[in-house]
Amino acid sequence: MSTKPIQLIGTPIGNLGDISFRAVKCLRDADVISCEDTRHSSRLLSHLEISGKELIALHDHNEKERAGSLVARAANGERIVFLSDAGMPTISDPGFRLVNASVEADVPVEVIPGPSAVITALAGSGLPTDAFYFGGFLPVKSGKRKREIETALARVETSIFFESPHRLGKTLGVVAELDPDREVCIARELTKKFETFHRGTAGDLFAEFGGKKAKGEITLLLRGTGKIKGAGRAL
Repeated sequence: MSTKPIQLIGTPIGNLGDISFRAVKCLRDADVISCEDTRHSSRLLSHLEISGKELIALHDHNEKERAGSLVARAANGERIVFLSDAGMPTISDPGFRLVNASVEADVPVEVIPGPSAVITALAGSGLPTDAFYFGGFLPVKSGKRKREIETALARVETSIFFESPHRLGKTLGVVAELDPDREVCIARELTKKFETFHRGTAGDLFAEFGGKKAKGEITLLLRGTGKIKGAGRAL
């Protein structure tokens, strides 16, 4: 049998209606669906009325060991797809080792585009979008987190990070201490029922969130230092 590509499928970050027609077809045609969390992906498959598929867990703790066997099955003609829990695989999610194992074995990789919290947050933030930096999750330790924020505040481009709702107040406190007038956007629960965008200065948002416990999934955006001219850019 001919080699089939490993398919990385972008999945909804909240609203299940955001799954693409192409993604649904790939899932229906798949022989094996590897996923970050089989329970989470099972709910999506049930919503799409897809059943009877072999599900294999592939996450940070076992990806290195299981990637090779999945690539071998694709090389033998099976249709293998991979889903992370939400958004695009490999973007602060598993999948990187699977892609590398595929490249090393000369097995094609096909990316089926889908939702991304990074791009969704950036588009709705009101901050410059012509260039940006994505730093994944901010460090847990306060010293490393402060250094990361200092670097972001010195950057020309908009900086985007994921942050825990439990640490958001402390993080905003650091930003407000370093540059209280810096424009900030907090994108919360993107595409879900209670989606909100909070825009303002670091000082204002710290006053709003610093004394209370935030809820939901948080994407934090910090405006850069650049004064960029042109269509779709800050004036």
